[in-house]
Amino acid sequence: MDKGQLIPHLFRTEYGKIVAVLCKNYGIEHIEVAEDIASDTFQKAMEIWPYSGIPQNPSGWLFTVARNKAYTLLKRQQIFTQNVAPNLAESSFYSDEIEVNEQIIHDSQLQMLFAVCHPSISADAQLTLALRLLCGFGIDEIASALLSNKEAINKKLFRAKEKLRSQQSSLEMPTEMEIVDRLEIVLRAIYLLFNEGYYSETADQIVRKDLCLEAIRLCYFLLENPKTNVHSSCSLMALMCFHSSRLEARTHPDGSIILYEDQDESLWNTELIEKGFHYLQKASQWEITSKYYLEASIAYWHTVKNDSEEKWTSILKLYDALVKVDPTPS
Repeated sequence: MDKGQLIPHLFRTEYGKIVAVLCKNYGIEHIEVAEDIASDTFQKAMEIWPYSGIPQNPSGWLFTVARNKAYTLLKRQQIFTQNVAPNLAESSFYSDEIEVNEQIIHDSQLQMLFAVCHPSISADAQLTLALRLLCGFGIDEIASALLSNKEAINKKLFRAKEKLRSQQSSLEMPTEMEIVDRLEIVLRAIYLLFNEGYYSETADQIVRKDLCLEAIRLCYFLLENPKTNVHSSCSLMALMCFHSSRLEARTHPDGSIILYEDQDESLWNTELIEKGFHYLQKASQWEITSKYYLEASIAYWHTVKNDSEEKWTSILKLYDALVKVDPTPS
């Protein structure tokens, strides 16, 4: 990767991890502080790396700097002493030292995913929070992706964070009962995020591949946890894999759309098709049928490029079943 692209790439991949881990340690009520620390960490990287060189482990460097910044703020700055430290002293989850490893990072992001999808937060605000806190999108990018403006996005984020603060102070995995009640909300947020990328309505981009990839990444969090690796999660992953397999064939170099009948099959990603089929088969092990499973089954048939009677008959049957399961699809 080009050196000039490394920090923007890391911001997209590591920003949400840093915010999630800091919120896990210090409480989600201090989410703005966590965001400030994460932003300052990347600012320091931009100032130091061009002169000292890129560290051997860039991600590890970022987490170390963020952890040190958090510790320094906690111990020395007046705002922490007066407003945060008294609360932290009473918090059972607080620790002076922030432990960081892959499992903690993964768990923190999954917990953050459920936190931003709290039922008290509106669906569009959930999506905005997910883009900001989990995907590392800037305000301009969110406004562009959601066909909004910076002022509206900032207001939406402020209100949503206030909701988060009023609902919970610690970042924890919901109970099994809460997972059952809230998983559908989480899946819907991921589904909407994917759709924002796959059917983008921005003036300059019909397809936003970055949004599609972020949705897939978030769904992996669910699949890697036994409590959320269920029929609907597998079905949604299959759906996104099948659709993503044709992303490279969907647009001309100028960004205009290519109709399905005219797509170059050689550009389809067979690895993603195979992965989608794997998750579709896995989802079929449950004796239930979700709308995601039916949509994934339809998407599967669109990776079979022929005009056989079997194909179109199957698709029509699946559409009929989908209308019965979900008369008003998202």
